[in-house]
Amino acid sequence: MKPRRRLLVRGLGAAGLLLSSGLASLVLGVAVPRGAAPDSGGSSGANSHRILLLAGLIHSDIALPATPRTRRDFAFLADAGLPVDRPDVRWITVGWGGRSFYTETPTWADIKPMPVLRTLVGDASSLHVALAGPIDAASPDVKTLDLTQEDYDALRSAVLATFSRGAGDEPIEITGTAYGAFDRFYEAHGRFHILANCNGWAAAMLRRAGVTTGWWTPLPQLLFLSLDLHRDELPVQRSANLTRTRAPTLPCRRRRDRNGGRPRGSARAGRSPPAFPRVRPSSR
Repeated sequence: MKPRRRLLVRGLGAAGLLLSSGLASLVLGVAVPRGAAPDSGGSSGANSHRILLLAGLIHSDIALPATPRTRRDFAFLADAGLPVDRPDVRWITVGWGGRSFYTETPTWADIKPMPVLRTLVGDASSLHVALAGPIDAASPDVKTLDLTQEDYDALRSAVLATFSRGAGDEPIEITGTAYGAFDRFYEAHGRFHILANCNGWAAAMLRRAGVTTGWWTPLPQLLFLSLDLHRDELPVQRSANLTRTRAPTLPCRRRRDRNGGRPRGSARAGRSPPAFPRVRPSSR
């Protein structure tokens, strides 16, 4: 065999090996369960708290119901100018991701080389918190999970523990990075890289609530698939009811306002505060 042909064959073989290894990793990542063991104990209370898992093309968020307790947990949003106490706030959405790509890429049109590079090699992390109104329930891009009080409290605690905190134990806002009037970015614990990304964080939060996920689910579609696959492996007492609902687009997906994301005109005499946009499919 000629040297060039031999080199080509070896290259194709190596590429095939890498591809098959990658596919095998994804399959095993979804198929191998991770989380609550089937024979573990748990709360026997009724599933009384519904949360949403929201999927974009490459990113997933968790939507927490805006109950009085959850509003108190996120009362610090008011210091950043978010109207967390407004009665039409129905959901508080939280997502974790690499700081550069997350804060500098509101839409695909805003993509730049350096944030992408940092996503691949590693970056500091951030949390994106947004207020949302009604989320239409009926599409493959959203999954609902009904949790017991105990499991919901565990989820809330895990999410809140992800915030980096400064003076007065308050979360540290990353100012000037908001996409619009109803969202803010905050410094977070953990380092983002391609193997530990936003979807892995969402899965870890769900596991804290007693939900079984796949071992490694780097894409929203894989996380959703793993939830469907392992739903029967949850303990009977703490099993989360999983339902698919309609795809969201959160207020946070809109392009950044010229005033840096701060609310505009809501306090003018004779004007009602701006309404939360209805949630429709995410751009990311």
